[in-house]
Amino acid sequence: MNSPTPRIAYVVKRYPRFSETFIVNEILAHEAAGRAVEIISLYPPNDTHFQDVLARVRAPVTYLNADGLKAVELWNELERAAAALPGLWTELASARGAEAREVYQAARLARLVRERGIGLLHAHFASTATEVARLAARFAGVPFTFTAHAKDIFHESADADDLRRKLAGAARVITVSDYNVAFLRRQFGQLAGRVCRLYNGIDLNRFPFTSPRERPSRIVAVGRLIEKKGFAVLVSACDLLARRGVAFECEIIGTGELEPGLRAQIESLGLKERVRLAGPRPQQEIISLVGGAAVLAAPCVVGADGNADGLPTVLLEAMALGTPCVSTDVTGIPEVIRDGETGLRVKQHDSAGLADALERLLADPALRAALATRARALMEREFDARHNAAQLWDWFADAIREGHAHGAPTRNGTTVAADLARDFARPSKPAAARTRAVAAVSASAP
Repeated sequence: MNSPTPRIAYVVKRYPRFSETFIVNEILAHEAAGRAVEIISLYPPNDTHFQDVLARVRAPVTYLNADGLKAVELWNELERAAAALPGLWTELASARGAEAREVYQAARLARLVRERGIGLLHAHFASTATEVARLAARFAGVPFTFTAHAKDIFHESADADDLRRKLAGAARVITVSDYNVAFLRRQFGQLAGRVCRLYNGIDLNRFPFTSPRERPSRIVAVGRLIEKKGFAVLVSACDLLARRGVAFECEIIGTGELEPGLRAQIESLGLKERVRLAGPRPQQEIISLVGGAAVLAAPCVVGADGNADGLPTVLLEAMALGTPCVSTDVTGIPEVIRDGETGLRVKQHDSAGLADALERLLADPALRAALATRARALMEREFDARHNAAQLWDWFADAIREGHAHGAPTRNGTTVAADLARDFARPSKPAAARTRAVAAVSASAP
């Protein structure tokens, strides 16, 4: 690349997380190319299982935990940050609407940006991690970018005004499918002008292709046991297959809040000998299980709360391994599961259609092999983590080179925090300002 070598910090809510292998893949691709990154995690992990691939990550991790934050701690951090960042008091106007803990974490992060010479902040998910990155970038005078995925833009809890602020301030916004790009541009118009699509990449060397022609009649599914994964639909489809006399076994890998309900569904349908909830598994074991299955099922649905998968990483991994996939017509999935070409696609919530597609693949080794070959070719063209990470790094470097830090904040008035900060800065009445500031932030601190 003919671009400068930037120093980048990844900002995430929690690190590591069992289900977010796509972030780890991205960091590992940077490191494999000799690019140094560091990881800023707002909170410590709360998962009980972790992927073995984490051992390969060399990036240092800094935690900015703000649980139990007290008002005086917030104020003290703002004082420390202001000493290092002379424009901080003015920039506090941009924190209007943010939670107290986010302001605290942003101030801490902004100091780290200055101390470590970080040139850009990149956040994953357009939620609290991006808010902290946005504010820290503003306080420190560096650009920020973020990747929007699925729940952070589709869920009913996604705040349109909050997302507008983030879209307006980011040097570039990355999202994981053309569907997402169209959605954001439809929702936000010109504010989404810097949104671009970059597929989540995978390390193809870790997912070697083998032909599925001679594999046993095994169906595998991988994901959190939550509504949007559609595993209840899969269990119903397995019931139909059993009634038709189809020989198969099905393994569902993952854990989540719907496990008791799925287990009860399996038992009530008499499928305990056919369908197994396997719990969480390390990635290397998942690779082996998926790579040995005749078909991977990903019956994704749009949840009642609007939550949906953007583009499940497990589909990409299965396609790389040569395991033919059956999935649905949800969000960006049709971009990879091209019906009859790289996989089979059915309508969401359609258990009969899913059963038909599964039966078709179980019965037709030649079809499995043809779909798998074309799917692997697609992965090599568009989903190679090395190529996609290099593109992302170029965008980072462009943002730094262009100096795309935020301009002056737009004001329709002033915030309490900004007014109090200016008062405190006046030598004539620092004590009074401090007293009012502590009282003001006490109301918003958790």
